[in-house]
Amino acid sequence: MYPILFRMPEWVPILGGDPVTSFGVMMLLAFLTGGYILKSELGRMGHDPEIAWDLLFMAVIGGLVGARLYYVFLNYPRFVADPFGMLFARAGMVWYGGFLLATALVVWRVRKVGLPLGKTADAVAPALALSYGVGRIGCFLVGDDYGRPTDSWVGIAFPNGAPPTHVDTITEHFGIAVDPAMVERYGEILPVHPTQLYETGLSTLIFVLLWSLRGAGNKPGWIFMTWMALAGAERFIVEFFRAKDDRFFGVLTLAQVISIGLIAFGVTWMMKLRRSKGSARG
Repeated sequence: MYPILFRMPEWVPILGGDPVTSFGVMMLLAFLTGGYILKSELGRMGHDPEIAWDLLFMAVIGGLVGARLYYVFLNYPRFVADPFGMLFARAGMVWYGGFLLATALVVWRVRKVGLPLGKTADAVAPALALSYGVGRIGCFLVGDDYGRPTDSWVGIAFPNGAPPTHVDTITEHFGIAVDPAMVERYGEILPVHPTQLYETGLSTLIFVLLWSLRGAGNKPGWIFMTWMALAGAERFIVEFFRAKDDRFFGVLTLAQVISIGLIAFGVTWMMKLRRSKGSARG
């Protein structure tokens, strides 16, 4: 774990002494990865590749604001107690909130600049898959969004995580019953499923699949809907291994309920596009 890569020199105005976190760096790399893939795809499709950076800007604004607003929604009592602290804290970003608002802003901008929505969405899909995987590496490096305790060979302990994988944290914060045998074997800091790396690996596989589908004569929008269904399925599965405190729907988390909606929406539109008549060039 490397939550802080280095600190800014004291002589730097405003930011002097502030930490540069691995999560922040990986977030930057995630957005840049998506931007370069989208730029490549727009150029291949015959559009101005520089528009990619315009769309990326919309995605960054929507992603950051939406992710924070979703986090506030999930932690409203804490927000009421300390609204300023919640809004401007370094931690507290939820992917689905960022995705929803970023999608709205990007769609608005795509229509504004006159790009074909379906084909542009297909160009965005591989970029989303790979950039998501890169971003999850940042979560791993800071010890956030990890999974339930496990004594299998994949288990990794986060003694300085956010929060640490301490027995009290896992039981009190996440409401997970810990096997006393694990405490006896590992002590107070438990190994957990590195669900961040699970998502990185699965998202990379999704990227490879989507990348191979380019130019296969699919209807505009089909690749994006494929990504939506696969991304929803990936998150739905991984959530079973996550240490979560938002299982408001029995054994299901709020993210899993949203995932089911994304899977249903994606599959429905994939089938609809397959049945529809007309050219795949539109």
